[in-house]
Amino acid sequence: MRDLDVVPEGDRVELTEAERVELTVGAVAPGGHCVARVDGQVVFVRHALPGERVLAEITEVHRGFLRADAVTVLEAAPQRVEPPCRYAKPGSCGGCDLQHVAPAAQREWKESVVREQLTRLGGLTDAQVDALGVTVEALPGGPLGWRSRVRYAVDAAGRAGLLKHRSHEVVPIDRCLIAHPAIQDLPVLSADGTRWPDADTVETVASTAGDVTVTGYADGVSTPVSGPRAVRETAAGRDWTLPASGFWQVHPAAADTLVGAVLELLDPRPGETAWDLYGGAGLFAAALAGRVDGARVTLVEAAADGVAAARENLADLPAVEVVAARVETALARRRITGPVDLVVLDPPRSGAGARVVHGLVAAGPRAVAYVACDPAAFARDVRTFAAAGWRLAALRGFDLFPMTQHVELVGLLVPPSGER
Repeated sequence: MRDLDVVPEGDRVELTEAERVELTVGAVAPGGHCVARVDGQVVFVRHALPGERVLAEITEVHRGFLRADAVTVLEAAPQRVEPPCRYAKPGSCGGCDLQHVAPAAQREWKESVVREQLTRLGGLTDAQVDALGVTVEALPGGPLGWRSRVRYAVDAAGRAGLLKHRSHEVVPIDRCLIAHPAIQDLPVLSADGTRWPDADTVETVASTAGDVTVTGYADGVSTPVSGPRAVRETAAGRDWTLPASGFWQVHPAAADTLVGAVLELLDPRPGETAWDLYGGAGLFAAALAGRVDGARVTLVEAAADGVAAARENLADLPAVEVVAARVETALARRRITGPVDLVVLDPPRSGAGARVVHGLVAAGPRAVAYVACDPAAFARDVRTFAAAGWRLAALRGFDLFPMTQHVELVGLLVPPSGER
């Protein structure tokens, strides 16, 4: 270990991978890290908390920054707790970023990240962010046992497990504590003596309607192992059926929570038309249809399984049209055209992007509810909206992924003439 206190002034410390160094940890950063500095070099430290003094092991060396794991805590922050899972530590499973942080402090951590992204990438001032009152709300249940869809990787010995952080190396485990109890009870992991010699991944699902499935995958080909191929979900006052491999929110309370937030922010009125973009199986389209009293609702989805699920699940709603297309293509080629009153925008982690934002601005809705799973992508799109004169009028955050660094946002964007 280097003693940085005896490095002559002006000499740069060149750290190497696997080297250990004492660090004083600073502010949180996106990705489940905190920021520290060594001789002017930025170090992104996992398994740490702001204000702590730690012994950190360098895991990656890049031009301009380093990555490290806190392997020994020399001075602990008051928010530190003992991780409930024995695999949540340096060099082991990379699935949970924040098990060493008390649950309430996890939400404060995520609030800090959202604020930083909105100011640095979104172009908002501190005063504007303060006015939004950025908070991250807990969902019903606790921080464990919530994940209803878990995909395990399989190692060369046929053992199912989870991956190390930023690695393809599989860590065989005997139990994942954030997995739904019905998934924890499945005979999937090596502790049960189970081996998967013909699979490279194993996907498990425990639906809100009680269906439990296991599917093996090898070279992209799926093999059902147990349970139905289509699972039932309940949300927004409706029953849903979709392929076990189809997209659905992984927290059991997420779908209803997000629908409630979207409807609250948009406040749909009878007769208003709406778009549900990146609409998946149609969760938001159905909720909007129930409020606009028979007015046209258009859902756009590119994934074939999502389109099929939407058409099946929304067949009783004749005012809902399902368009099979990429959103940017549908806008550019006028597969959907304005004017439109309301838009739900629920893009993938990469965000909507400038082409989609410009298309929405041109369509002239009175409000857009933006559902985001990545604060950075959301902030970049907010900046693009702002360049067109729009503003972020309201924002809610939800802890859909306890114990991890991920956070879900629902923002209300309004044009210059917007009411809020």
